[in-house]
Amino acid sequence: MYQALYRKYRPLSFDDVVSQPQVTQTLKNQLVNGNTAHAYLFTGSRGTGKTTCARILAKAMNCLHPVNGNPCLECEICRDADAGALGDIIEIDAASNSSVDDIRDLREGTIYTPERCKYKVYIIDEVHMLSPSAVNALLKIMEEPPSHVKFILATTEVHKVLPTILSRCQRFNFRRILPEDIRDRLLYVAEKENISLDSDAAELIAKTADGGMRDALSLLDQCVAFSDRITAEVVANAAGIAGRDYLFGIIEAVIDRNAAKAVTIVKELHELSKDMQKLCDELIAQFRNIMIAKTVPGSTDALVCMPSEIEIIKKFADSMTIEDIFAVLDTLQKSNERIARVSAKRVEIEMCLIKLCSAQTYQSGAAIDNSEIYAKIDMLEKKLAAAPAASAMNRAPVQEPYRRSSEGKTPAESPKTAVASEQQVSDFQKLNPADFKPVEQWAEILEEFTVLCPSGSGALTGSYALENQGYMLVYSENSFFMNVLRNKDNANKLMEAVVKITGKAYQIRAKCTAKKEVSESPVEALLKKAHDNGIPTESDK
Repeated sequence: MYQALYRKYRPLSFDDVVSQPQVTQTLKNQLVNGNTAHAYLFTGSRGTGKTTCARILAKAMNCLHPVNGNPCLECEICRDADAGALGDIIEIDAASNSSVDDIRDLREGTIYTPERCKYKVYIIDEVHMLSPSAVNALLKIMEEPPSHVKFILATTEVHKVLPTILSRCQRFNFRRILPEDIRDRLLYVAEKENISLDSDAAELIAKTADGGMRDALSLLDQCVAFSDRITAEVVANAAGIAGRDYLFGIIEAVIDRNAAKAVTIVKELHELSKDMQKLCDELIAQFRNIMIAKTVPGSTDALVCMPSEIEIIKKFADSMTIEDIFAVLDTLQKSNERIARVSAKRVEIEMCLIKLCSAQTYQSGAAIDNSEIYAKIDMLEKKLAAAPAASAMNRAPVQEPYRRSSEGKTPAESPKTAVASEQQVSDFQKLNPADFKPVEQWAEILEEFTVLCPSGSGALTGSYALENQGYMLVYSENSFFMNVLRNKDNANKLMEAVVKITGKAYQIRAKCTAKKEVSESPVEALLKKAHDNGIPTESDK
């Protein structure tokens, strides 16, 4: 019977494990010195060797003739362990045995001594899948197990493992396997199996596997069925990397803001039964390539693509700013999260692409000149600086207007800021700076914004706001302030916080008051003046 390559070439000793010396060497030292722990936790992404090392460790603990920490692979214990016929090494899949009754059965089994081995070893895979009651049942026996019992836990999602479990285990983190190590292993397997595998094909498989040896060997298996001689083109076809002109067509439509072209391509793919979530995943992967090409223009090692596609990706990278690439990836990631939960997946991807094609964020240089608004804000600052110190109460710093695209909803439905129109510029010019008043609820707004956007709230520390006739001016001296509010999602959350606390929707303008020179800035002078007059400021808190 044919055996899959990833099973046939699964490492049988620590010396065969690839790219995990920080784990294998430590375990070998413990075995040589005879000071193995009662419980281990192996963590890392899929295909990095967690379960394999757990089996090797269990085998080495019980081997009759260990060799420098490795199992001998020749004694009856090793042979039966490799054949899965050793009753003292028990493997449990927590995904399908997650109930408290399963763990109670495990606990009852621990009271019996091993049949043939020195230790009875329990390997619990995907331990994070255990139910809360099952975890509680496991805790006590893990803390003080019988001397003949060892536990080896494995998980791909360590953040879901309770601290009470973590504290009872020696933890080992498995890294993603390096592409060059995967490539070398693939060439070794190909030689053993008499497979014609080109070096560049092995390298492309290694990149596609994303650090998982099992994925790489499975893809090699697939390529063997595809062709007798495995080239980069064969790998591309087998992995679905080749024939992706539709992806570049959609990317070009996004860059050119051609929504009709993007929707037409989606229509054609839908008629061909293309999975829409897979399409979204592929777009994310390609924009990730564009991001890498933009930030590391001289290197192609990190790109997961055909060699013939590199120049196309570089061309796209040159036509976009890094901020635009980030914004596209952010929108695609959010759409990818939603698309798994909705039934109308085609509608979701179409909405996402239309949004990307029409976003003002990507219209480099197309927005209306807001220099008049900046001048107005400067006038307001000067007016504030000349006003009595008492009028500075509850005030803080400002930034330049951030731009947003209109969502076509009323403020009550969608409180989003928009690119300033010519009429709005004119209306703003008519406002009297002296009529702007401090936003008394600004502290409450910041508290709500912290809940909605924890990652961006720090940039608004020490800020203040003024309002008049539907306009809100936000000031901050934090230099990161502008980057935070340029993000569409962050800006929406700030406006959501404003509407929730004040019950009103505003046109928000913002300006950074950070010093550009060594000399004291106008805002610092204003804050200093307020401080000298006994008015508390943010720095006094």
